[in-house]
Amino acid sequence: MLTKRIIPCLDIKDGRTVKGVNFVDLRDAGDPVELAEIYSRSGADELVFLDISATEEKRKTLAELVRKVAAKVNIPFTVGGGISSVEDVDILLQNGADKVAINSSAVKNPQLINELSAKFGRQCIVVAIDAKQVNGKWLVHLVGGKVPTEIDLFEWAKEVEERGAGEILFTSMDNDGTKAGFANEALQKLSNELTIPIIASGGAGNIQHFCDAFTKGKADAALAASVFHFKEIEIKDLKEEMRKERIEVRL
Repeated sequence: MLTKRIIPCLDIKDGRTVKGVNFVDLRDAGDPVELAEIYSRSGADELVFLDISATEEKRKTLAELVRKVAAKVNIPFTVGGGISSVEDVDILLQNGADKVAINSSAVKNPQLINELSAKFGRQCIVVAIDAKQVNGKWLVHLVGGKVPTEIDLFEWAKEVEERGAGEILFTSMDNDGTKAGFANEALQKLSNELTIPIIASGGAGNIQHFCDAFTKGKADAALAASVFHFKEIEIKDLKEEMRKERIEVRL
């Protein structure tokens, strides 16, 4: 059985790590290079580095920062934010990223998933999906959750898998920043309907929330930012509790 992964997320804006509530009101949570190094040593299985200013401000993710972070860590590392072409991905992978995450650009140009998967292999292509419930239906949102669409979460996730994505990073906009737990029903439905791994994001507040994402939500990995950045949860403690709940995890 594959071990479940714990993934700190470094949201980057203007070269600094930040974490807001529901993607608004960002507050500074430190230096990304320093944080990456700490997580790499403290038991994180992977890292995700998202330049949250990139898509909105139409600029490319900072390859230089990726290079600095990659030099400090020995665990797999995903980079996202403003990626919209084969060239963008090539630069990031060359600078030390193990995987790339695409979001808005995949919705606007779904063929991009096919192109990236064909050129680089599906193992390094993560499609991030931000969604929230609108009138009882899970709808995809773009540009950091600011732009609603009529696209159904589950239909889009299936298409993403068919087009060659290796993983899906699903963020529930309803849960993000609330610390009230992950969107486990939606996670479970995604896990049941897809064969590729699902990374849960949005809502982590305590250790039990992570355990629930794996046992109830059937997620393959769980991602969080502020609970790790501000040391509300230590990864070592989290993994020990997961082990007690018989969740397979790398200690």
